[in-house]
Amino acid sequence: MSKVLYTAKAHVEGGRADGHGETSDGALIVDLRLPAEMGGEEAGTNPEQLFAVGYAACFEGALGAAARRHKVEPGDVSIDSAVSLHPTPERGFKLSVELDVTLSGITDAEQAGQLVAEAHRICPYSNATRGNIDVTLTANGTPVAER
Repeated sequence: MSKVLYTAKAHVEGGRADGHGETSDGALIVDLRLPAEMGGEEAGTNPEQLFAVGYAACFEGALGAAARRHKVEPGDVSIDSAVSLHPTPERGFKLSVELDVTLSGITDAEQAGQLVAEAHRICPYSNATRGNIDVTLTANGTPVAER
């Protein structure tokens, strides 16, 4: 394995239905609860929400790296992410992800798509999930095919 740049550490007790989690530095403290769609009733967050925020934030960083490599200015970037939980025939569960990327500084659809596709090749979340879950990408409202 290559050199470690950073290690995030967290502790969770109680799991997704009635749990509590926090990072070792105390910067993130969450009560974990089932979403209402799965029978939950109390306020809290769930792993899919945390994954949606983490993936979008990581992907935005990868977009910045891709833009620098191509010497382009993407302008203000926003990402709407959706992480869905699906049952499998084997009675397990699987995730899917949608990342809807808006690049205010790039009006050319082809260039925006190329930048998002490159970010998808760079992003650690994308690399960790590639081949394991379906990831759908859009750039400024246009679907992006993996390249």
